[in-house]
Amino acid sequence: MTDHLYIAGEWVKPSTSDTIAVENPATEETIDHVPAGGSSDVDAAVAAARAAFDGWAATAEGDRRAALDRLHTALSARSDAIARTVGLELGAPLKVARSIQAGLPLTVLRWYADALPESEETLGNSLVVHEPVGVVAAITPWNYPLHQVVTKVAAALAAGCTVVLKPSEITPLVSYLLFDAVHEAGLPPGVLNLVTGTGPEVGAALAAHPDVDMVSFTGSTATGRSIARAAADRIAKVALELGGKSANVVLPDADLTAAVKVGVGNAFLNSGQTCTAWTRMLVHESRYAEAVEMAAAAAGKYRLGDPFDEATRLGPVVSAAQRERVRAFLSRAEARVAAGGLDAAVPERGHFVAPTVLADVDPASEVAQEEIFGPVLAIIPFRDDDDAVRIANDSRYGLAGAVWSADEQRALAVARRMRTGSVDINGATFNPAAPFGGYKQSGIGRELGPYGLAEFQQTKAIQR
Repeated sequence: MTDHLYIAGEWVKPSTSDTIAVENPATEETIDHVPAGGSSDVDAAVAAARAAFDGWAATAEGDRRAALDRLHTALSARSDAIARTVGLELGAPLKVARSIQAGLPLTVLRWYADALPESEETLGNSLVVHEPVGVVAAITPWNYPLHQVVTKVAAALAAGCTVVLKPSEITPLVSYLLFDAVHEAGLPPGVLNLVTGTGPEVGAALAAHPDVDMVSFTGSTATGRSIARAAADRIAKVALELGGKSANVVLPDADLTAAVKVGVGNAFLNSGQTCTAWTRMLVHESRYAEAVEMAAAAAGKYRLGDPFDEATRLGPVVSAAQRERVRAFLSRAEARVAAGGLDAAVPERGHFVAPTVLADVDPASEVAQEEIFGPVLAIIPFRDDDDAVRIANDSRYGLAGAVWSADEQRALAVARRMRTGSVDINGATFNPAAPFGGYKQSGIGRELGPYGLAEFQQTKAIQR
């Protein structure tokens, strides 16, 4: 049904015959086409969501959770197809596609299906009521094409909102598997709608639509600014999860082997196309040379190739444009290439970039300040803990980060001083129920868990 849109509980033909080609970045072949929806499709989807809102908002929380439970069951049955589809349209290696691209959204959906947050509370003589914000436009990126969708959609539906989804036009195919599951799960018509298309056409129409009460967007900081401006004209709520340039701080007493191995893996995850990637590794000057050598050796073990080959550890970047963007950064970098770089061998076919480690990087330089969104790690020395914090915070972004130390209290002290939305200490496990979001130009609002659900609610005080 990839030639259709999903509006008001039905697969419908788009208003235009225009389509968007979907490419396999590992082979550079076109694998499918999806509709290039237009403003009239947006109008129809928003109208369907508006018509469904009162009924869905009035549905008992237990019934909404039951609907999410049915959706989880239907989506789980498609997990193999999800992994394969993401492997095809994104180029994610199969291991990553299975565990993260398919597995993580199911974990998030399970949390919202099981969660029963309080819808009201008493504060003095006030009854504080948490109500759904209304019709939500969810605009999602290409790098985690199902996870970012489910993160928004599951929370919004659990809160009692109705949703119009615009997935990235670069990786839209996995959303069709989601909506197959939505249809099978029997969600009420209009509760969740799909309009594919470009950002300037469909995304802009959603952001500015007078019947959209909230826009939840994940993507670039530049696009986030445009969406915030469009929503501001009608004082609509926005939640923005934007770029990052996260620092991985390796203190002198850290387990250097673990810190470098995990740090390199985090920087190269999803071919470096991860907003939370620890793309700046900050290492104490006494251990800097050793860390660079270890990181270069680790990078050399990342085999590039066919995402469906179990031996592949690093797939392509998503497009020719993204590959050229990454290569342009490398061409301008004033740093020592410790591994990879522009001259490293890559497969002849596909949008591949060699896993690259840059040493002796100036903290103020472009590669230390800009989000490259490719498999590029910059390693920077520091003198002491204060210097490490200064360098880590010297960024317009503040999404994620890490600290490594044998002394957990020392690591915690550094983590508290980092101006960023999340920090992992000594490689701690990602918590999909913890609040996720950024400081500074990394965004507004939080996703995941109870904090993510709260973004899709209004709060009313009733005095009695």
